[in-house]
Amino acid sequence: MSYVRTFLPWIVFAVLPSGQWQWAALAALVVAVALIAQQRTAGAGFDALIIELGSAAFFAALAAIAFANPDSGVHEYSAALSSATLAVIAGVSLLIGKPFTLGIAKRSTPREVWGLKPFIRTNVVITTVWTVAFAATAAALAVIAHGGHAHSTPATIVQVAGFALPMVFTVRYIAAVQTKAGHR
Repeated sequence: MSYVRTFLPWIVFAVLPSGQWQWAALAALVVAVALIAQQRTAGAGFDALIIELGSAAFFAALAAIAFANPDSGVHEYSAALSSATLAVIAGVSLLIGKPFTLGIAKRSTPREVWGLKPFIRTNVVITTVWTVAFAATAAALAVIAHGGHAHSTPATIVQVAGFALPMVFTVRYIAAVQTKAGHR
């Protein structure tokens, strides 16, 4: 459930009608800010909110662009830009040694394992898979948008796959790591 909550602003943006993209961007911004406020009130650290903070910044910028010029060419590439932004956020989290999944995993993992190498390594692997998935999704969506089909069924399928595949990998990889750890 943590991943769905983390990506809720992106889901909101993706499911609202593309013809009203300025309102979709604003709704996603409101959801991102609400999630940050709710999670901070619940005691979450900023390390657990890397995606949410990046989401708020992205949707603030996108909403500003969309309201300033609803006919902006950015609209056609907004899905690709969304995935590219997620790839950058996830990639930077890896580069600075704070994989975004680490903060999410800490929400449901005992404190005594947080500093253990297998726990950290697992989150590096998972964050790497998400980063690659976001980058591949961004590239595919840019190609689709360039072909004039930005808000089409194929674009929607690519967006769904861009979240579903790394989510399935995450669940299966965590189960495999836990199984392996239990057999030692």
